[in-house]
Amino acid sequence: MLWTRPLLMLRLLALLLTSELVRSGFLVAALPVAGPGLGLGTAAIGAMVGAHYLADALAKGPVGLVTERWGLGRVLALGAALGLGVVLGAQLAPSPLWGVLGCAVWGVAYAALWPGVMSTSQALARPGYAARALSVSSLSVAPAILGGVLGVGPLMQGHPGAAWALLAGAQGLAALLALSLLGLRLPAPAGEPDRAGGLWRGWTRVAALLPAAFAQTLAPGLLATLFYPLLARLGLGLGDLIGPGLLALATFGLGLWGAGRLADRAHPRRALTPGLLGLALTFGLAALPGLEDRLWLLALPLGLGYGAFIAGWNGLVGRVLPEANRAAAWGTVMAIEALGYAAGPLLGGLTWAAFGPPGVFALGAAVFLLTEAYYLWPGRAVVRAAPAPGGRAP
Repeated sequence: MLWTRPLLMLRLLALLLTSELVRSGFLVAALPVAGPGLGLGTAAIGAMVGAHYLADALAKGPVGLVTERWGLGRVLALGAALGLGVVLGAQLAPSPLWGVLGCAVWGVAYAALWPGVMSTSQALARPGYAARALSVSSLSVAPAILGGVLGVGPLMQGHPGAAWALLAGAQGLAALLALSLLGLRLPAPAGEPDRAGGLWRGWTRVAALLPAAFAQTLAPGLLATLFYPLLARLGLGLGDLIGPGLLALATFGLGLWGAGRLADRAHPRRALTPGLLGLALTFGLAALPGLEDRLWLLALPLGLGYGAFIAGWNGLVGRVLPEANRAAAWGTVMAIEALGYAAGPLLGGLTWAAFGPPGVFALGAAVFLLTEAYYLWPGRAVVRAAPAPGGRAP
């Protein structure tokens, strides 16, 4: 097991999965499908979704400070209760004004969930397993998000009563899980922090990570809205991606576990820099003509590179964060990542219009290479200065 208190982490991860299932299912699938029938226009639906995600992104850092003082469990319970109120309110008493306000307030409280889970996962990770524990925590939610996006929409179209019951029931389960964690507080850092020196240096290292945090989510965000147009341009269907996708998934698992061991036992940079090079290679090969004929070839550097990158990045961030404000620091990094992912679709669309798909992939490769250059210089000092799990610099 990756954590010293596995049952506590399993409850937290169950709360994260149910919450993301409801959030993605409600905002991405249920509202666009059922909203017009509830008297919600496209502008109101867009405002509700945008208000939630913007509030979530901007509040992550400040709410992290609140959880450190008020208690993580209390904020999680508040967020789960607000989510249940928003879901029930949208079905029973839909209103554009109250819908936007409710989604925004829900987003503020929801902002505590991801930093809280990652902070607790880091604090409870077994010695020598921090990078792998953080990577598993960040990736475990993928099935829930896919289930919300791909499952709730068709269910809402065919059986709307069952879809609303699923959302309300899952959010009710999230509320019960949050209540079981009501007394949870983030583990206190070992020893008294050096507020005059060590704490300041920790936040300085966090600030130095932010440009790379923005850039490395910007690159995949370039393709966020271009996936289906790209398939149409290449003459491919979803079925054509099954084989290469399974190969990429298998190599991703191998890359994640192998690079995670390397990041934990040596240093995260040993996994991070090869991962970024693998992703840059993938995007660079995709920019060449004949992409539809190289899907199997691209699956290898994509899976291995992304697995190594995830392990290295989580391990590095976990080492850099100041222990005295771990949740706030996680929230700050995640907020910048969210902003990078939000800027990606805009740049991707503009690049597609000007240069077509090769231009989008070339831009993505350039972003990954620039991020790699940043970690080598000038961010090299941040990477090298990241303390080892025992507290000593490598």
